[in-house]
Amino acid sequence: MSTIDRRAFLAVSAGSVGLLGAIPLATPHRSRTSPRRPVIISSRNGMPAVTRAMERIRQGTDLLEAIVEGIGLVESDPNDMSVGYGGLPNEDGVVELDASVMHGPTHKSGAVAALQGIRNPARVALEVLRRTDHVLLVGAGALKFAKAVGFTEEDLLTDRARKAWLGWKASLSPHDDWLDAEQQVDTSGKASGGGPPPDVPFTDGTIHVSAVDPRGDMAACTSTSGLSYKLSGRVGDSPIVGAGMFVDNAVGAAGATGRGESVIQSAGAFQAVRHMAEGLEPTEACLKVLTWIADHTRRHDLVNDRGEPRFGVVMYALRADGLWGSATMRKGRTFTVHDGTEARSEPCAYLYE
Repeated sequence: MSTIDRRAFLAVSAGSVGLLGAIPLATPHRSRTSPRRPVIISSRNGMPAVTRAMERIRQGTDLLEAIVEGIGLVESDPNDMSVGYGGLPNEDGVVELDASVMHGPTHKSGAVAALQGIRNPARVALEVLRRTDHVLLVGAGALKFAKAVGFTEEDLLTDRARKAWLGWKASLSPHDDWLDAEQQVDTSGKASGGGPPPDVPFTDGTIHVSAVDPRGDMAACTSTSGLSYKLSGRVGDSPIVGAGMFVDNAVGAAGATGRGESVIQSAGAFQAVRHMAEGLEPTEACLKVLTWIADHTRRHDLVNDRGEPRFGVVMYALRADGLWGSATMRKGRTFTVHDGTEARSEPCAYLYE
């Protein structure tokens, strides 16, 4: 089986931006079935990602590279506050990003967690896969690596995200040192009477993309800014291979968005792929994972009076033959799919009304 030549990294200058993507993904030779349409599945915020990825796949771009390029559009969108640039920060007002990628033909993965100052963590994760013998780099080490291979450090906290963070700080408690809208005073020394605390954006959202190409090869990527106002250094499921994303090239790919702690504790993406290997269709596999999560959620503050989880998790699954599906804890969520003819939103199956 072919391998990715990790020594190639040492043969070039680490500081050149032009190196990004210079080391190709090696694909083992194996027999192929007849060509078919590529299929891409994504989270509800994935329309730009699947559209770009499909364009690139049709142009002959490697499947994983196409996915990462598509996700990069969402990571660079300041209006998506759950991913990349413009993502909501941690409790200290610092944007920390997580991402993972997996290449089905080589069964190789790369990931970064708690990465600061780099707007496209999915591409950094791809470089970890390509250029190293490691899977996961975190924090300062991930940033050092990203800069070494040519990424540019920048401030990821947009004005919109900063205002949201300040609103969150102001509404923490009437007894802390941050004043909410009722407590604030104007320059005359009078109470401002600003009314109730402002609506504070909050997200545990993420973007996930899984895809299969016309040859039947698979890849996946998950990227996020994580839980809003999280503890500094908190890592969710997105960069954890087997939790936020997993690929078995002979079976399928899967991913998750939502409460990362619960997905980690259930090995959610790995479970979904294993259920497909056992014969379940993708939607059935997603529902089975959600059932497992619900059955193992026992903290009283995480369940309602019927014993159902209060939080949300969405699972996505794509089988190697192109069959796809998604399911969510509660009715009303959608996901994105491109079936090779068009990109569209579809309703998720659900566990609870």
